This record gives sequence, structure tokens and C-alpha cells, in this order.
Amino acid sequence: MSAKSPVIVDLKFIPEEVEAALRGAFPDREVINRADPAQRGRDLSGIDYAVVWKSAPDLFSRAPDLKVVFSGGAGVDHVLTLPGLPDVPLVRFVDRTLTTRMSEWVVMQCLLHLRQHRAYEALAQKREWRDLSQPEAAGVTVGIMGMGVLGQDAARKLAVMGFNVIGWSRTRRTIEGIETYGATDLDAFLARTDFLVGLLPLTPETKGIFNADLFAKLSREGPFGAPVFINAGRGGSQVEADILECLDASVLAAASLDVFEEEPLSPDSRFWTMPNVYVTPHVAASSDVKALFAHVEQQIARFESGMPLEHIVDRLAGY
Repeated sequence: MSAKSPVIVDLKFIPEEVEAALRGAFPDREVINRADPAQRGRDLSGIDYAVVWKSAPDLFSRAPDLKVVFSGGAGVDHVLTLPGLPDVPLVRFVDRTLTTRMSEWVVMQCLLHLRQHRAYEALAQKREWRDLSQPEAAGVTVGIMGMGVLGQDAARKLAVMGFNVIGWSRTRRTIEGIETYGATDLDAFLARTDFLVGLLPLTPETKGIFNADLFAKLSREGPFGAPVFINAGRGGSQVEADILECLDASVLAAASLDVFEEEPLSPDSRFWTMPNVYVTPHVAASSDVKALFAHVEQQIARFESGMPLEHIVDRLAGY
């Protein structure tokens, strides 16, 4: 029986988390962690598998014989833009922990805006004891753009909190208890949306979709008089100059941004200091590295036993 192929790990995650997760992972095969200086010059030819997240640009030229590439997260645009991507299956990470983390972040942001947390923080700084008129969740319609695994889970959990939830995706989904819209119904969806949540993959169709024209079509009938934009999908889907302009002009009341056109976000960005903007550093759904490696092990086992891989990316669609 031939030896099992090693696995290349090229992940721009917290190094200590990767190292800890690798203890006990892939027990029956060698792991080549490219973050390890001892592995930098390693010959990567003849290796079947790579697990990647924002990997080094020379990966595919150094590893020309890959049979499967695994994304370290739900998104794959960081892989699709790497030079020399081979014509082999690209598998995205789908896992309960990743889905749950994203839903936690989305629900938290909606609640922060609903309960006017920033306004109360400002009052607390002034030691001013004053209550603000408080709408309830049922008075807010949250519109989610991107109704895949992450969007559907967030929608269900927001509905449990009492929000009125609607969903949009290019191809309309049928989801029990959630009113949904498709590509031709975008304007109708936007007209009803008070809090807009972006969970779209980055594709040629979604690049720059969150712009001034779209924001102008959002509902202004909500309890805060202007809509809120919440994005945890991809930074390339938003036009940040338009977000700033719309915040300044009160076309948008507030925003929560986990992703940006260029990451890390520049220290000079106005987003850091705006009183009506929450900034987080692309951590809404940080991958659980142990769960990621368990997912990769499971998929490799399927592949090597002749079963089909799961969660293969459609490269034309981009997800």
C-alpha cells in the first residue's frame, strides 16, 4: 500500500491556533505547515492536498500536482485570485461552528443598533441618566442579501429575536417562515428593508453592489428614519466612498462593517472614529481551526474511498 499523501497547510490565521489545532490532526499523514520556517524551502511536488487561506502567491507553482484545494473559510475569492490555480476541485469550508459564529455577529449587530447602544455609550460618557424612545424588534424589517447556509441561519435566529426578516438571493430560495425575493425583485426587497445585512459571496455580479444607488432604495419608514447597513460578506461587494457619503448625508443612519475593500483597514480610515459605525477586523465568522481540519480529513477520506467531495465551488458562479 502506497504512503498517504502529505497535506500542505498555508493559512494566514493566528499561528498559535493553527499549531494547536494541528496537534492530533491528520494522524495518518505528514503535514507541511508553510508558516514553519523549517518548511519554507520544502519540495511540494507530488502532494495531493492543500488547505489555504490567503496563501503565499507561489503555492501553486511550488505544488504542481495537487488533486484537491480546500479553502480555510466559507469564502473562496482569496483562492480564485491566486496565480496558477489548478483545474482541480476547490472545496469551501461549511461547518456548524462557522455558521453559528456568523449568526452571533449578525444578531449582535442588529441588537446593538436596535437598542441604540452607541447613543447610550455616549450618554454614559457624560454620566447622563436618560432613556431613549425604544422600538421593538418587530418594528424593524431586516433584509438579508445572500441566503446560503449563513444567511438562512442568521434569518432564523433574527426571527426568533422578533425581527421581521426577509431574504434576497440571485436565485430565489424557498425558506419556511421567511419571505424571499429573487434577482428581478431587488427593488421591492430594498424598499421594505430597514436593516440591510450583506452576506453575499464576491462575484463579478456582486462586486460593488452595496453602493449609493442601492442605499437610496432602502426603506426610510423604519423606527430610526434611515436604514442601517451591516456587512459581513466580502469587502469587495461594498463601495466605501459611497458608504461614507451616505452616512454623512443621513441616507444611512449607521453601519456595522466586518469586511473592507482593502484589509487590514487603514489606520487613517474615518470608519474607525465614526460614532455611528461599528468596525470589526474580519472576524464575524473566524474559522474554528480544529473544525476546519476535521472537515478536511472527512473530505479527504471521502475522496480516497471514491465518494464525491462535498461543498465543491462552482468557479463560474464564484461560490
